[in-house]
Amino acid sequence: MTRAVVITWAFISSASAAISESGKTVVVDGIRYHVASDVVSVIGASADMLSRASTAGVDLIPLSIISDSSASFTASILQSTVDYYTKSDDVFNTGFLQSIYLKHTGPSPAAIQYPLDSVLSQYGTKLFMVSREYQSSVQGLEQPITDLQKDIPSGPYFMSAKTGNVYRAYRLYPDTYQAFTEGLKENGDGSYSVLDTAVDRSQTSTIGVPSRLYSTKTDAQPLAGVRLGVKDIYDIAGVKTGGGSRAYYGLYPEKTVTAITVQRLIGAGAVIVGKMVTTQFARGGDWVDYPASWNVRGDGYQDPIGSSTGPAAGIAGYDWLDITLGSDTGGSLRGPASLYGAFGNRPSFGLVSLEGVIPLSTKFDTPGFITRDPVLWHSAAKILYAENITSNFPSMPKKILTIDFPTKDNSTLTPEATTVVMDFLSKLQNFLQADSPVAIDFPKLWEANPPAAANGTSLVDFIGLAYTVCTAVQQYNLLAVPFYADYSAANQGRQPYVEPGVASAWDWGQKNVSSDGYNQSINNGTVFKQWWEENVMKASPESCSESLMLYVIQDGNPVYKPVYRSAPKFTPSIYVGRLVSLAGAPDLVFPIGQAPYNSTVTLKEEMLPIAVNFIAAKGCD
Repeated sequence: MTRAVVITWAFISSASAAISESGKTVVVDGIRYHVASDVVSVIGASADMLSRASTAGVDLIPLSIISDSSASFTASILQSTVDYYTKSDDVFNTGFLQSIYLKHTGPSPAAIQYPLDSVLSQYGTKLFMVSREYQSSVQGLEQPITDLQKDIPSGPYFMSAKTGNVYRAYRLYPDTYQAFTEGLKENGDGSYSVLDTAVDRSQTSTIGVPSRLYSTKTDAQPLAGVRLGVKDIYDIAGVKTGGGSRAYYGLYPEKTVTAITVQRLIGAGAVIVGKMVTTQFARGGDWVDYPASWNVRGDGYQDPIGSSTGPAAGIAGYDWLDITLGSDTGGSLRGPASLYGAFGNRPSFGLVSLEGVIPLSTKFDTPGFITRDPVLWHSAAKILYAENITSNFPSMPKKILTIDFPTKDNSTLTPEATTVVMDFLSKLQNFLQADSPVAIDFPKLWEANPPAAANGTSLVDFIGLAYTVCTAVQQYNLLAVPFYADYSAANQGRQPYVEPGVASAWDWGQKNVSSDGYNQSINNGTVFKQWWEENVMKASPESCSESLMLYVIQDGNPVYKPVYRSAPKFTPSIYVGRLVSLAGAPDLVFPIGQAPYNSTVTLKEEMLPIAVNFIAAKGCD
């Protein structure tokens, strides 16, 4: 049976016209794979032996490396191993059983219980090789005995029929929902490079994922094998950071150092598979330089909303992607997580360094995750935020606060969404054995307990522009000034294109915010944060946070992608998501269900995810 049917080559040429191979694309049982050019080991076998499994005109042979620690290897062990590989790994398929290398990992000597012919024939295996630990049990048999030059994990690989060189296999997936800017592969030295291959006829970029069998979770590497997508504002050594800007991407070279945030996850075993789409400089949303990601939920034409659009689209759309690293300044991650029906978090401010990250505001920027798996979410959070994760308090909060939750007389939620939300609220109250939920009205609470520094100013007038002022001024100074200067110097005095939403914010900040006005906004933010901690989300020695505050972003109403939005307005306003940013508190998104709506696209009833946001006291992540 011929398994590898098509191979295409990719090459990189240097200025001296020297050509080096950068990998191949191979088809095994109808599935496309990228074969990296890096040799990870060598099978010590002759070309004559390897030719048994080769296909005419094709050098690469699909190879399965199987590890076994039992004293006696049997056909049933082989079958159960193949079943496990098939169920646990999307990269593996039975086409990789064209050749098998069995290595023993237990005490020597080891034996093989023959015959294996029927099961090997069933799998289409042409070459079955074993390690030298099995030598005593195969004497007198025509059984190839060989070695691996370097021990490598079990799983699917490709092997050269000419040299015995072994290469890793990357299964190729089309980026159907345009969640990624580019696929990445690890170079073996801590740096990464762009995956230079593509799936035919996909009209999208291509992402390659390595076998899950290559990684084993340990105490030191609890994220081993976890596939991670990274928002394209984080630096990764070996590749460029684009920040949603064609000019920015083209101006600066590949990074030499990986952002601390990303490196922590890599150190715990996470496998980066690509950079992911962001609005321009984590602001904007005009989608001029690059197209917006697609939202798989509902009718498929719902607006993505928020700068961490790519990370949310990937998690919602691809079961082969485990978790994504986004960012949240004023709702950049919480909005997409809610609309895409995924878990997501804005952590307490300041838990981890954001060195090597394109800035929006040093006062509000935070790194956060989007995922479908709450257990993985917690594991990743413990790695990223380290000792700042609090999970050892003796009790849970007994108070529930709500913001703009449905009442009989007033609700922004659809009736169907209201049912989902109120049912969840009732269950949460029972679970916590909490008091009846208390609705919070921020302006009234401020009016009843005003800080002395406010001098009688209303909440909206005191804090309503603080976030806008800080982000506009800080990003201009931290990003725009050096970017404009560098671009001008490299392009004969020209100015780079910046999308309208970004440019208008920068321009507004420069024209309308004085040095005194900026400092006043910073001071007002400090006053508000203290007021919040004393009057809204109080700390507790028993439960860390005295209460939990709930609000809803996705209200069950469709927000269509093909609708032009109005220009940004720079006027005082109050929104709970922004207040959380000002307070530096944690805000977590929990999907709780779905609600129907009538789509104007499909003219059918579709379903939208419904999620609830949880706010706790600062430091109570």
